[in-house]
Amino acid sequence: MYRLYDYLPSGNGYKARLVLKHLQIPYELVPVDIKAGESRTPEFLDKNPNGRIPVLEVPGKGFVAESHAIIAFLAEGSDLFPAEAFDRARMWQWMCFEQYHIEPNIGTVRFWLASLGKTRAELGDKLIEKKKSGYAALDLLEHELRERTYLAGERYSLADIAVFAYTHIAHEGGFDLAPYPRVRAWCDRVCSQPRWRPISEA
Repeated sequence: MYRLYDYLPSGNGYKARLVLKHLQIPYELVPVDIKAGESRTPEFLDKNPNGRIPVLEVPGKGFVAESHAIIAFLAEGSDLFPAEAFDRARMWQWMCFEQYHIEPNIGTVRFWLASLGKTRAELGDKLIEKKKSGYAALDLLEHELRERTYLAGERYSLADIAVFAYTHIAHEGGFDLAPYPRVRAWCDRVCSQPRWRPISEA
C-alpha cells in the first residue's frame, strides 16, 4: 500500500489526496507536522532530502517528492491524464502555471496568515506584492474560464486538481473570490466530482 507523508492543511498534499481518492487507490496517511519541524528530522530527510511534503512512498520502489510528480505518477493511464497530446500539453501548461503563479502567491499568503498567524503589519510590502501577484493569477484564470468547463480538453483532469487545491481556499489568505464568478463556478464543478473530499479530510 502507498504511504503519503503529508501535512493536512497543505494544498500541495491535498492534490495527491484528491487523486488517490478519485482513483480509489488505497493509501496510508502519515501526518508530518511541518510547523513542529517534523519535515526536517533525519528520518524524514532520508525520504526527501529537500525536507518538504508531500512525499509518496511506493512499495518496492522508494519515494517520490514534489506534488506534481506524485500526481502524474498516480494518474498516468487514468481518466485524469489526457490521452491526446495537445490536451496533455495544456494540462502541463496549467500545472506549471499553478506552481509559478498560484502556489507561490496565494498558497504562500495563506500559509503566512492562516498557519503562521502573521499580521499584515509584520509582513508589510512583501504581503502587498504577493497579493498583487495572486490577484493577477486569479484574473487570468477567470479570463481563461470564459468558454471552457475544465482547464484541459474540456474534461476534468490533473490540471483542475492542481489549480483548484490553493484557489478554492484563497479566501483563507484574504483573497476575495466574489469578483470571480467563473472561478467560483469552476470550483463548484470540481467539488461535484465523484469521491471529492475537502482539504481537511485525510
